[in-house]
Amino acid sequence: MIRLLNCGYNFIHWDGDGFVINRPGGPGNYAFVFFRSNSEVILNGKHLVAEKNSYILFRPGTPHLYRVLENPFVNDWFHCDGNEIHEFLLQINFPMDTLVKAPDPLLITRCIMELHSINRLGGPLHDKIIDSEIRTLFMKLSNFLERAPQSDKTSRYFRQFSGLRGELYSSPQTHLSVEELASRINLSKSYFQHIYKELFGCSVSWDIINGRLEYAKYLLDNSSLSVSAISKMCGYENDTHFMRQFKKFVGVTPSQYKSGR
Repeated sequence: MIRLLNCGYNFIHWDGDGFVINRPGGPGNYAFVFFRSNSEVILNGKHLVAEKNSYILFRPGTPHLYRVLENPFVNDWFHCDGNEIHEFLLQINFPMDTLVKAPDPLLITRCIMELHSINRLGGPLHDKIIDSEIRTLFMKLSNFLERAPQSDKTSRYFRQFSGLRGELYSSPQTHLSVEELASRINLSKSYFQHIYKELFGCSVSWDIINGRLEYAKYLLDNSSLSVSAISKMCGYENDTHFMRQFKKFVGVTPSQYKSGR
């Protein structure tokens, strides 16, 4: 079984606060780090630049250091171990001690947020759920690396589309039309929609709605804000539209969702 030792997400540091993670003898466990800003990494004595939205899984005995390269430094991370983890990582051909550009940055942040939440909740199935979540993340990332290659025309847009998709989920309050999104990449609306669906398996309209509703659920779970306030924060122009869309896709009204926690 794979055990979660600790984790954190959206950790922010500035150059002036002296933030450095220095492990000359290695972390002593498997340390997964997702760099959400450009960062400096020293791996086995070699200086590297971890580009924004890249990740690495350090093995227990790998000497490494990482620190701020640009302000602010932002990362998500977790540490894990277990008697089955090494064999599992080899089975799925997961790269270790190697910086990898994340094809879907949101996937990693959401997974680590979920790990953090599950870890706090506890419960009789806690260990099995954690084991499953960590395995699932590693398998998804490995699957991205080994999946059948897309057409050249599609794959060349992947980074740009991933950035736009991340923006949709990280800024759900922003009003962005499909036409505006397409214009950023200098594509027609129809071709933009075609590429988006081919890359992510869903329409851009679905992701816009899903991003807003995921944020709405987060606010309903973690704040005392009114439904009206949450509606505005999630980019809806009126409460009625928000409540109808929430009921359609979530199955209950916002108020019912909040009271049923």
